[in-house]
Amino acid sequence: MQRREFLSVMAAAAAALAQSDPALARSPRAMRRLYDVPRHGNVHLLHFTDSHAQLLPIHFREPSVNIGVGEALNRAPHVVGKAFLESFGLRAGTPEAHAFTCLDFVEGAREYGKVGGFAHLATLVKQLRDSRPGALLLDGGDTWQGSGTALWTNGQDMVDACKRLGVDVMTGHWEFTLGAERVQEIISRDFAGKVEFVAQNVNTRDFGDQVFKPYVIREMNGVPVAILGQAFPYTPIANPAWMVPDWSFGIQEEAMQVAIDAARAEGAQVVVLLSHNGMDVDLKLASRVRGLDAILGGHTHDGMPMPTRVRNAGGETLVTNAGSNGKFLGVLDFDVRNGKVASWKYRLLPVFANALAADGEMQKLIDDVRAPYLARLDEPLARTDELLYRRGNFNGSFDQLILDAMLEVKGAQVALSPGFRWGTSLLPGDTIRMEHLMDQTAITYPHSTLTDMKGSMLKTVLEDVADNLFNADPYYQQGGDMVRVGGMDYSIDPNASMGNRIRDMRIGGVAVEADKTYRVAGWAPVAEGAQGEPIWDVVAGWLRDRKTVSLKDVQQPKLIGVDGNAGLAG
Repeated sequence: MQRREFLSVMAAAAAALAQSDPALARSPRAMRRLYDVPRHGNVHLLHFTDSHAQLLPIHFREPSVNIGVGEALNRAPHVVGKAFLESFGLRAGTPEAHAFTCLDFVEGAREYGKVGGFAHLATLVKQLRDSRPGALLLDGGDTWQGSGTALWTNGQDMVDACKRLGVDVMTGHWEFTLGAERVQEIISRDFAGKVEFVAQNVNTRDFGDQVFKPYVIREMNGVPVAILGQAFPYTPIANPAWMVPDWSFGIQEEAMQVAIDAARAEGAQVVVLLSHNGMDVDLKLASRVRGLDAILGGHTHDGMPMPTRVRNAGGETLVTNAGSNGKFLGVLDFDVRNGKVASWKYRLLPVFANALAADGEMQKLIDDVRAPYLARLDEPLARTDELLYRRGNFNGSFDQLILDAMLEVKGAQVALSPGFRWGTSLLPGDTIRMEHLMDQTAITYPHSTLTDMKGSMLKTVLEDVADNLFNADPYYQQGGDMVRVGGMDYSIDPNASMGNRIRDMRIGGVAVEADKTYRVAGWAPVAEGAQGEPIWDVVAGWLRDRKTVSLKDVQQPKLIGVDGNAGLAG
């Protein structure tokens, strides 16, 4: 589907939804028309990614800050708000505008309801499979982590839910924080004969043997289709290396080309990469390897209504990213003729829980797995007067809540919180329950810390993370968003060179001194043997004491050199 065709389809759909009364477009009945996706061709792929263990419908606010630098400047996925709507031809005030942007988020959330939920996703998957014989369901990873029940069941709740959903192939990232032994146990015991775990870029450290299958080939309607896997390349850097001590990772372009060529040699007429690289990395990769028809990507949580078409020595590769939290389902149809892709169509469907009935079997599984933990999950901690969210390059209001708790409980001058992209959103007036706090903090290395740190080291920490985020070469972008900072103000120039982005660091208005020591609170240390109270206990106690949360301010750095950047919402 060409861009002009996509815009025409979206405009026609919007007009049909609106009919004579715009209010009708917002009714569940009308919204269900979003899911009328005619079948195209003979190869059908359904794709979700980064669900982060969210079994129930949630609210999730898209970013208002997603800055692109270098070649990524003002290019998808680094467009937000109104610029996003303009880039993809979407109308403001529609269900799609709410799903894909941060605009009028609270109003939209109250109007359109929650998104995602595996029972509602299951209904949509079944509907699409009914019209697409042989369709494969692909899971891009970050599935077994992100909730209290996933943590307490060691990922088993999500493993069982994915089998019930009918996942055919998956790759991984946060899955590895359950430890190598647990990952292998799930693959050999739970997935045997049901789900393929593929990752061409994970090898043993001793002899360089591949740990997982690099790809699988499935025949669909007479067409051999290869699905390659690409796990997150920087897992041992972004997460604890000691959890996967015998495995090496990496982008591994040359090995990927070998795998693509091997799949083609085995007869694959369609070759697709199921990736957890992040979209910027996938865009560069697509320009440098040949033989991929598409990259279905994850990691950066970017919900892209249309693929980016990337030219390379072998022709063209489509690059997509399917959002997060079970909020979207990608539908990619290929028409394959004479052994080659003749045409394609793509839709990224928002999963509106109000517009999709819950699948009964999946809902029962969810209810059963949650039952032993309901009392703990439902514990009310406090009420929020603010919209609480996390997603964005810098600080979010839920991040600020965690920072404020650490500053006070730990008696720190500065607090640092990881730039995680996962974590559900709460609306003003909502009760913050233990489940919501676990949605922000449920990891296998949750220790809170208090460290004496010199001002020079503070700057080094911020500079290192900033380079991971804003390096102009995507292959050097190694993780999530910018570390969240509480108690200290600073300025940042995303376009500056490494070591020169962070400026004017101040605590209480006083400049940070390089040789002075400061008390710094943090959590999620990657070093083996770290100790400290779990972060959820730190924050839960702080919330119980307050009863109501009214954030005075969300500390954001002062941005330099970003005028006109479409990654900033106006």
